[in-house]
Amino acid sequence: MTDSKTDWTRLVTRAAVVLGVGAVLAALLAAVGSAAGLWGFGTGLKALRYLFFAASAGALLGLVGLVMARRRAKLMLANLLALVVALGFVLYLGNLVRIAKSVPAIHDVATDLNDLPQFTRLQVRADNLENIPDEGKPELKALAPEERWKSIHRAHYGDIRTIRLAAPPAETARRSAELARGRGWEVALAEGDRVEATDTSTFFRFKDDVVVRVRPAPGGGSLVDMRSISRVGGSDVGMNAKRIRAFLADLQR
Repeated sequence: MTDSKTDWTRLVTRAAVVLGVGAVLAALLAAVGSAAGLWGFGTGLKALRYLFFAASAGALLGLVGLVMARRRAKLMLANLLALVVALGFVLYLGNLVRIAKSVPAIHDVATDLNDLPQFTRLQVRADNLENIPDEGKPELKALAPEERWKSIHRAHYGDIRTIRLAAPPAETARRSAELARGRGWEVALAEGDRVEATDTSTFFRFKDDVVVRVRPAPGGGSLVDMRSISRVGGSDVGMNAKRIRAFLADLQR
């Protein structure tokens, strides 16, 4: 009986480690492969769906293994490792899904929809405003893609607007470039009234392009507009709006 129980305990422990820790390692591989161009970002993201379930199973087995391996320090430690790693991964992906469901499935965010800041050095993706969701609303489905995007944008990101600063345009543009470099963005252009840069994510190395436009304000000071666009994907999981809010808040300090 003792030998049989020991064999089952080891089997459960190994399965917990393989599924729990293995899922995280596989997710890192999916991210690195996508970033390196070995496969498309869609393939890497699709892999995360299956790895989420693998990690969930690993966490469950890790919990069961902890109970089975009581008084056996090494096996308990292995199960605890699998449980912590797998559960952390599951919670991380679960939070991303929660955020994705709470924001609109768009990837282009700007402060001025009537006079969009344009890129002059960086190139906007060819399909940028082609596949805009209608959110299941007939009134949105009836609109042209760009107007649909603007309607969704206004409904969800109405707080993202042009800001006015007391500093003159030249100083504001200079500070904008400094802020971009300070964030680790790759600055492609910092001339005259605009700054263009690229922000690269840590995990999948997603690239989002940013333009900051500075113009003289009536009566003095500067008017600052900003636009942030993801190079791939349909939804940015709210990252472009988050980036603009944080950048403009720092610029206003």
